[in-house]
Amino acid sequence: MHHYWRLIRPGLLAMVLFSMAMAAWTAGPEPPPWSRLGPALFGTAMLIAGAVAMNQRRERDVDAAMPRTVGRPLPSRGLSVRAVTRFAIGCTVMGLVGLAVLVDMTLAFLGAASWGLYVLVYTPLKRRSLWQTPVGAVAGAIPMLLGAAAADALWTPMALVLFGIVFFWQFPHTMAIAWRYRDQFDAGAILVAPVADPSGRLAGWLALGGAAGLVIVSLIPAWLVSVPWPYVAVASVLGMFHLAVAIRFMNCPDDASARFLGRVGMVHLPVLLAFFLWAVR
Repeated sequence: MHHYWRLIRPGLLAMVLFSMAMAAWTAGPEPPPWSRLGPALFGTAMLIAGAVAMNQRRERDVDAAMPRTVGRPLPSRGLSVRAVTRFAIGCTVMGLVGLAVLVDMTLAFLGAASWGLYVLVYTPLKRRSLWQTPVGAVAGAIPMLLGAAAADALWTPMALVLFGIVFFWQFPHTMAIAWRYRDQFDAGAILVAPVADPSGRLAGWLALGGAAGLVIVSLIPAWLVSVPWPYVAVASVLGMFHLAVAIRFMNCPDDASARFLGRVGMVHLPVLLAFFLWAVR
């Protein structure tokens, strides 16, 4: 059970479900009832568990080559390939059936698209193209649309704003990780920006672009709806500080600046979403 728990990456799972719930509570005029949101969260959790497990199955050789991932269940032989495959398929089927039966087909189709984008497109693309970064950002932001769909507000402006927040946030976050572990990614043949451009300029520009986009998108609600001024103030201060840290990383890419960029991002997103919920509700 310990190995299965590590296999689903509970920290990542919790963050995605938190973001999805935030989208469900804020994207539409009214939050959905728990009789709908609960099954939506459960089905999405199963899909995420299945996708993460299948990703680790397909990348077990890469994980074995990198010290940061060598302790995962497959490289460490805590679980067999067959066991992980069965677990991934079981979770995926349970998630899709749960969304289709307990919620609706819209969430099931959107969940299937998210699973396919992550497992079938993003995972193999990591070894072949730098396009893996924006593709991975799209896959990581789709749960916001799942939350909005649970509130019957899939294509509302607020849903798209929430999608944009998570999409742009991932660029500086990903670049911070990629820079700190660039030697390991290189050993694992993962084509991230610091591997393609060891100078760090490309990683810096991607981090800067993401941080700048995050500032703009997070302030759009001020024009869409009447939000309290504390949200605008918090979004502005957090966004500009994150942007300044990204500029520092771009100008001086080193492990210290990358580590600080990652920490700032991990504070920025949950605080911003919490204030967004307070402002809208």
